[in-house]
Amino acid sequence: MRPQPLWNIYDTWSTSSVGEFMTWPEALQEAIDTFADVFDPMERYEMLFEWAAEVNELPTEEWNDSNIIHGCQSQAHVMCHLEEGLFYMRGGADAQIVQGLMAITCLAVNGRPPQEVADMEPTFVDEMGIKASLTPSRSNGFLNMFKRVQDEARSLTEGA
Repeated sequence: MRPQPLWNIYDTWSTSSVGEFMTWPEALQEAIDTFADVFDPMERYEMLFEWAAEVNELPTEEWNDSNIIHGCQSQAHVMCHLEEGLFYMRGGADAQIVQGLMAITCLAVNGRPPQEVADMEPTFVDEMGIKASLTPSRSNGFLNMFKRVQDEARSLTEGA
């Protein structure tokens, strides 16, 4: 499955429930299903590399100390904002696998109310089988990135 452009990822929402109150956007649910069908960790990495090209990229000119992800073994940066009251993130990294993880995270969080993002658990990486394929340092970096996105969502909620 070729990644969908990120600009239309929130057109429709999946009806399958994740957790007690969470539903994933349809594009994320399709990605979850596709990744879950792959049992080879190397093939999952290759899929993440394909997704890396689809991230709502944060150009390196916009990378700075205020948007760096601490605890990630790569240089990774995120910027988050609200559009019409909904949360959006852009990310950039010097490693394709991190870019791919950011693209998948965009599928999960973009177009949602910021409070939902702040309260969200990143269970989609478990459902996709990605977390089991990551090295401990990559897994820790992903969780640091996701926590940063949640912190940004909280900050934007408080500032709204």
